[in-house]
Amino acid sequence: MRARPIVGVIALLSVAVVAGVVVLINNLAGTIKLPQLGPECTVRADGQVTLDTAQMANAATIAAVGVRRGMPEQAIVVALATAFQESKLENLDSGDRDSVGLFQQRPSQGWGTVEQISDPRYAAGKFYAALKKVKGWEKMRVTDAAQRVQRSAYPEAYEKWADESKVLAAALNGRATGAVECVVPDIPTVRGAEAAAALLSSLQLDWGKKLAGQARSAEAAGLTVEVADPSVGWRFAHWLVSHASATGLERVRFGDLEWHAPEGKWQPVTGGDGTGQAQVVAEVFH
Repeated sequence: MRARPIVGVIALLSVAVVAGVVVLINNLAGTIKLPQLGPECTVRADGQVTLDTAQMANAATIAAVGVRRGMPEQAIVVALATAFQESKLENLDSGDRDSVGLFQQRPSQGWGTVEQISDPRYAAGKFYAALKKVKGWEKMRVTDAAQRVQRSAYPEAYEKWADESKVLAAALNGRATGAVECVVPDIPTVRGAEAAAALLSSLQLDWGKKLAGQARSAEAAGLTVEVADPSVGWRFAHWLVSHASATGLERVRFGDLEWHAPEGKWQPVTGGDGTGQAQVVAEVFH
């Protein structure tokens, strides 16, 4: 007759343990990186960072806008660390109060309209413009420089993303070889000439027509970009791979290496017939 209360106590304890585990997991979710689902990108340059394809494309756009504006690599590091903290490199359509976009900029604070801030290129450009006005930002810690622009309630939060941002900036600025690898397993719906034209347009929007002036569409095949040196070549090659998931890219070649979408790896060009150091070649799915 005394067994029932004991069973009841055990049941209550079991519920409490399960509830405690759920609370613990929810709390940890904000402090650790949980396993990602779907296609991934890995960036290796004196460290390693793993992002999903949307995050990678946004990071590449932030870096491209920085280069286009003539900002040093440290500015790209600060911008990436800020976007990591504010949005996890996702182009959010809402946030605290009226904040939107990669940097959670607020229309009410003069950053622009919701539509403008929702454009990653515009948002990155506004961030760099504000950073450039901060006297001595180049010598500041990443978090201090970011805080002078963002004026966050958590001024130290940006520093925790400094290492990841340095890895991304080095790769996206072309200081590493074959450093950005993205797996794109699905054949896109947009292919051929349509994909090639859209890819060229996207490249010019990120880099500007001046920097991307040597890029040309190769009819339905894709596009080629004439480059002055290996670092510039890897800037464009890494940008192309970063945006491959949304642009219908199947293959990118530079030098004696090529990246192929389904495998997502840089490998020696088959037969050793590479492009040399003067041209990046991108091919779209047909």
